[in-house]
Amino acid sequence: MKSKKKVLIKLFVSTLYLSAFTFGGGYVIVTLMKKKFVDECHWIEEKEMLDLIAIAQSSPGAIAVNGAIVVGYKLAGIAGTVTAIVATIIPPFAIISLISLFYNAFRNNFIVSEMLEGMQAGVGAVIAAVVYEMAAGVIGGGNRISTVIMVLAFAAACFCRINVIYIVVICVMLGIVHAFWEKRRGI
Repeated sequence: MKSKKKVLIKLFVSTLYLSAFTFGGGYVIVTLMKKKFVDECHWIEEKEMLDLIAIAQSSPGAIAVNGAIVVGYKLAGIAGTVTAIVATIIPPFAIISLISLFYNAFRNNFIVSEMLEGMQAGVGAVIAAVVYEMAAGVIGGGNRISTVIMVLAFAAACFCRINVIYIVVICVMLGIVHAFWEKRRGI
């Protein structure tokens, strides 16, 4: 019981910290979650983290919260889920509430608008790093079918402008078919 309490406290502090200092949306938190939960805490294997993030991305809602849900559940069940959710939503809730109070005063401020533009560039770089790491994980996994699905999904989204919802649904179906095929082959 004491061990689970320690895990819950560390999970709360970790997800609170990640949520408080991750600017730029949910995709930015993916890399930080990997560094924290895979590289530092060794709670989750890298391949499993990719699977958990895939689940979080294919579920409706904010990826930061979805990621916290699946990681929290993996680590400590329902208590871990609740702990991770609360810790993840506290910082954005507090920050957005504070910003909304002063939004009208700052919305036309030159310095604030330039600062936000600079943040956008940094966020773009972090998202590119996330994409690179996730793609490298899929390619490095050695499963050619997963690599082909990834490339086709990328092409469908970027070049054919197919709605991401359709791409996710098709990829889920392909993943299910692939899993049954592999199971049937005995792999």
